[in-house]
Amino acid sequence: MFEGIEFLNKEFFWLLLALPLAILWYVFKNKKQTAELKISSLKGFKLTNSWLPKLKHLLFALRLLALTLLIAGLARPQTVDVSTKTKTTRGIDIVMAIDVSASMLAKDLSPNRLEALKKVAAEFIKGRPNDRIGLVEYAGESYTKTPITSDKAIVLRSLKDIRYNNIIEGGTAIGMGLATSVNRLKDSKATSKVIILLTDGVNNSGFIDPKIASELAVEYDIKTYTIGLGTNGMALSPVAIDQRTGDFQYARIQVEIDEVLLKEIANVTGGKYFRATNNRKLEEIYDEINKLEKTEIEEFKFYNYEEKYRSLVLLAGLLLLIELLLRFTVFRSFV
Repeated sequence: MFEGIEFLNKEFFWLLLALPLAILWYVFKNKKQTAELKISSLKGFKLTNSWLPKLKHLLFALRLLALTLLIAGLARPQTVDVSTKTKTTRGIDIVMAIDVSASMLAKDLSPNRLEALKKVAAEFIKGRPNDRIGLVEYAGESYTKTPITSDKAIVLRSLKDIRYNNIIEGGTAIGMGLATSVNRLKDSKATSKVIILLTDGVNNSGFIDPKIASELAVEYDIKTYTIGLGTNGMALSPVAIDQRTGDFQYARIQVEIDEVLLKEIANVTGGKYFRATNNRKLEEIYDEINKLEKTEIEEFKFYNYEEKYRSLVLLAGLLLLIELLLRFTVFRSFV
């Protein structure tokens, strides 16, 4: 009955506490007004079984119900229909440059660096419904996995398919990864253009210097957030491939990340450098980037209020009218 109904003046419901007092007062008053006559015998009196005296309490019940409805009416019941119109006033184009070299299979993050990144990156993508996102893979060379698009299903599918393979030349070409990302964004008309570049090593391959790639990013007004992925110290990392099974062989080796270079890239382009040493830290980094790069959304809400107190007041008035009619007609001789 009251589904979807809100009461604007709930404080009037405190008046309902007076109803039990009214009932007690009625019971007490009714006893006082009942006359008693003691006689020795009823012989000579004609007995009738009239039902009217027994129903006289109906008048008080009608008045009590009318008061309850009036109190509910004073509480201003109403339904609210809310319609929302959203307007995106500023879109962001984002390219995520992901290192897919063999070292990304290191197990200092669970289950390994690459899979941990894919899980966190997927949540980041889902949280950017109003932005366009693209993916770039790089190791010793780089290529575009997905051009910037607003279709998140395509981006998420491409992200899921990212894995280490020996087709891409080995090594870590940070400059190549950054340059390819810049190339994806340079013609973008978006108000804000962002690259999130992640690596777990040092620049040791490729024919584009990372500093030159950074200058290109500055020229096209592209902000770059850099992330160094890997624990401090030693990590269980792939060092060779078993020729019989084709599986990687692992050993504990020193984690080397060129933090100086990554900090320089971030500073020059107006971004920020982060270091992710475990899964939780990686999640926190993407959460922070998500907060730093906000898409401005203008939301309009329209409220349509429909008052429901009128029907309650009309019903209460009808009950009081019925009570008065019964009091001065049917029950006139008994009350």
